[in-house]
Amino acid sequence: MDREALALSADDNVMVITSAGCNVLDYALVGPKNVHAVDANPRQTALLELKLAGIRNLCYADFFQIFGQGQHPKFVELYQDVLRPELSPFGQNFWDKRVSWFSGQHGGFYFFGLSGMVARAFRTYLRLRPALAKHLTTLFGAPTMAIQREIYCMEIAPRMWGSTMNWALSRQITLSMLGVPHPQRREVVAQHPGGVAGFVRASLEYLAYHLPFSENYFYSVYVHGSYTQTCCPEYLKKDQFTRLKTGLVDRISAHTCTVTEFLERSRWQISHFVLLDHMDWMSSYYPDALDAEWTAILARAAPRARIIFRSAHAHPKYLERVRLPHAGSLRDLLRFDVETAQRLTLRDRVHTYAGFHIANVVE
Repeated sequence: MDREALALSADDNVMVITSAGCNVLDYALVGPKNVHAVDANPRQTALLELKLAGIRNLCYADFFQIFGQGQHPKFVELYQDVLRPELSPFGQNFWDKRVSWFSGQHGGFYFFGLSGMVARAFRTYLRLRPALAKHLTTLFGAPTMAIQREIYCMEIAPRMWGSTMNWALSRQITLSMLGVPHPQRREVVAQHPGGVAGFVRASLEYLAYHLPFSENYFYSVYVHGSYTQTCCPEYLKKDQFTRLKTGLVDRISAHTCTVTEFLERSRWQISHFVLLDHMDWMSSYYPDALDAEWTAILARAAPRARIIFRSAHAHPKYLERVRLPHAGSLRDLLRFDVETAQRLTLRDRVHTYAGFHIANVVE
């Protein structure tokens, strides 16, 4: 859905929040001129660096074992001999201490880190509920939507949505480990009468009734701890890996800094911005910094630049609050494509954001 929202061409320069690097690699596969991956968290840059080093220096089979299956029996040797020399000093120091994450211990890479700890806790929860675990496996293999709906309605929902799950999803510690800060939780609670647990249930039920879980790698990796070659991000598919390896990977550059810092020192005019959901917490904790960020965005934006972002709120208040010197509010400076955003949201396989926004800079 992001690809369709962005409508990238070969002449475009894209700036994207790095996160784990999956989106960065996906946009590179479309073939824009440059993809600038920006993140203030150096650990996110370190993960992207490891993926880039793997694409450049490993065969597909080894790369998929590491990032598809989340474990490789010879990862330590591959890391020391092939991957480590490609990393920045921070990346080397970070991964030197974490090579065991890919050893298969505790299930492999996708059960480490904060979100991995939540996945590991959920796996323990399923061990205590073998019937639920069995039906979840069946759900992800359902051959038709009709069968998927039946499995969810008859077998999953009655077993999953009890007091234990509602309690876990209502804890801020759980949400923080999944990357949901308190300001986003507050926005969810304000919009949904069932609170966070009710919102999550409604989101998953939408997916169960409308989109096939057999293709939903966003959730299958949490349940299984790995991807398959048919249910995985595009960069993990063999043909797409080859396209990256034979040139497209070289269009990606990684930057550990804030969005404002990158734009203020950049010589590029940026045609597309992918801001994810970071403005939700910036608007609460660093409102002045958010004003400065938008000043920098509009200063470096190419004519009619396109911007996409997500929010825990369907109508985030910062769109009215952010004001730029001598320019007015964001609403005055951006033209929103509400119809396309609403249409694409129906295909969102994560479905945990109340707001998806597509905007073009007004000339």
